[in-house]
Amino acid sequence: MEQVAHDRAKKEKSPFQNPPGHSVADEETEWFQSFLLLLFRSLKNHPPLLLDIVKNLGDIVNPLSQPGIYKSNSGTIRLGGLMSSIAGISIVAYPQMRLKTH
Repeated sequence: MEQVAHDRAKKEKSPFQNPPGHSVADEETEWFQSFLLLLFRSLKNHPPLLLDIVKNLGDIVNPLSQPGIYKSNSGTIRLGGLMSSIAGISIVAYPQMRLKTH
């Protein structure tokens, strides 16, 4: 994140503000790529957070399907339940993978 901030500051100081071929779409893509890189690094460095996210994504499929907010078939609901169960079993089997809250 610091590297991205440093690169942006360096670009802002350059005498050429808008080089040829530069567009707003490039800036949006750059921001999104930076966000995805930061997210990937954060999850890679904090496996308990990744496991908790996987468990919660598996858990949310069924409640969204019941009232019709998100249409999904029974296979998707079962896959979500399976993912959530495996993540929950992993947390019980390896207590160090439990997400610690303060």
